[in-house]
Amino acid sequence: MSAKAPDSIDALVGHNIRIQRMARRVTQTDLAAQLGVTFQQVQKYEKGINRVGSGRLMRIADVFDLPIAALFDGATDRRRRIHGAFALRLIAEKEPLRLVQAFARIKNRRFRRALVALVENVAAMDVRD
Repeated sequence: MSAKAPDSIDALVGHNIRIQRMARRVTQTDLAAQLGVTFQQVQKYEKGINRVGSGRLMRIADVFDLPIAALFDGATDRRRRIHGAFALRLIAEKEPLRLVQAFARIKNRRFRRALVALVENVAAMDVRD
């Protein structure tokens, strides 16, 4: 691997950028405009194809009003990368993110537990079919 080729940390940072962007309902085009790059460049960052330079990484953190370290979330915790990788990939998709956001708005604990039980039962049925 060349010194400038993206590595697993670059891919993780790109993934975290995507999660933050989607959670805030910001399009790649809107983020790109705020950064002064094309949406294709943002797409390449999120897919881990291109590395994000330190200055641009700082601007992304500023756009999302985050500490820059939040974009490295998961980089130092090997167990989380192994066990939590699937969940993080899943939440970077639109439907699971919408589900989590809607679930977070449910205040009644009994409804929340019932919904979790329902989803677990549906998932168990899907596995058996």
